[in-house]
Amino acid sequence: MSIPIDLRYTDSHEWARRETDGTVSVGITHHAQDRLGDIVYVESPAVGKQVRQGQECGVVESVKAAADIFAPLSGEVVAANQDLSGAPEKVNQDAYAAWMFRLRPSDPAQWDQLMDAAAYQKLVESESH
Repeated sequence: MSIPIDLRYTDSHEWARRETDGTVSVGITHHAQDRLGDIVYVESPAVGKQVRQGQECGVVESVKAAADIFAPLSGEVVAANQDLSGAPEKVNQDAYAAWMFRLRPSDPAQWDQLMDAAAYQKLVESESH
């Protein structure tokens, strides 16, 4: 399993990617989608919603289970990936391309609290033993 080194990660298996416009794209990791199985539904937070770091802000449902999506950073949701409402399987096909929502961070210092790829790799390995 490859873990992109340009992203940051949470211990609840979300990834975060800084975009050139200052926003941050958020999705679930390959490890998370692999554990969930076939994704059948994605509910992203509404555009304009204020989220707090660590707050539940969306849901991913699979044939096996439902899982909450947690905000990796505090901020305002500025976009939701509408493609996933009609094709949630895109998360299974490429978890790192299938962003779920974008937010404008209210506290950029929170970025440094997220895990880098090496730390996330250790977390995944510790969970699978």
